Amino acid sequence: MRYFLLLLFSVLLFTACQKDETKTTSPDAKRYALRGKVIAVDKANKKASIAHDEIPGYMDAMTMDFPIKADWVWDDLTKDADIRADLVVDDAKGEFWLENIAIVAAPNPNQPAPPTREDVAQVGKQVPNFTLTNQDGKRISLKDFRGKALAITFIYSRCPLPNYCILMSKNFSDLANQLKDSNFKDKIRLLSISFDPKTDTPAKLKEYGQGYLGKGAEPDFTVWQLAVGTDKEVKNIADFFGLRYEVDQNDKTQFNHSLRTIVITPDGNVQKVFSGNEWTPNDLLRELQTAIN
Repeated sequence: MRYFLLLLFSVLLFTACQKDETKTTSPDAKRYALRGKVIAVDKANKKASIAHDEIPGYMDAMTMDFPIKADWVWDDLTKDADIRADLVVDDAKGEFWLENIAIVAAPNPNQPAPPTREDVAQVGKQVPNFTLTNQDGKRISLKDFRGKALAITFIYSRCPLPNYCILMSKNFSDLANQLKDSNFKDKIRLLSISFDPKTDTPAKLKEYGQGYLGKGAEPDFTVWQLAVGTDKEVKNIADFFGLRYEVDQNDKTQFNHSLRTIVITPDGNVQKVFSGNEWTPNDLLRELQTAIN
């Protein structure tokens, strides 16, 4: 452990002294799953002190400071929040940092609540109307879903992470397949919104969705639709629901992003906001059934 701390100090010193930082992650960089509690946040220096669990095969449980390069996290990352993240160790560059951060538990409930923001989603708040283009090239709006319980999540088709967009799409497609022969087929709708309009054209989203729904027969997008809009259209929706995303500066084909899945009542109000990835299709179905009732 002393050797690791000495090595870690050397890495930090090397990073601090570098004047010309490479913009890309080395091909041999290693990634480890990390889980822990935020002890302190240093937004100015883009670091957070995390009391993390053991990382099997790499590191004992301890409290230490981790650099975080993504800018979007600082609006959501607060003291006492429980998080999951990927620890990236890039020995070739002498760097380590956290990325793909997900907040899995809110801070201590005994802390004073932050002031309510009227411009973001709150349970019971009316969702403002929006217009997008779905996988068939058809313009759709939130008003098209009135009278039905609606779940919205955010994805991009090139996301490589099994616990992020891939899991969101698997959960939505599994629920869509489950509902297509049920009494709820006409009462529930699912919508995945891409925040990568440059790549995720309607045709691309249709191909992507078909891959999850199952190939062979003509894909049925009655329950589950996928949609995209302009950067401004998507950003407005994402901001309202508290989704943060930005292009990864180390690999500009990828995004660093948070997770949001929202259940909306048939009259257009927020019923539930899932801020992580620890919900299941059955959890989502229960919330949608509650919204109907």
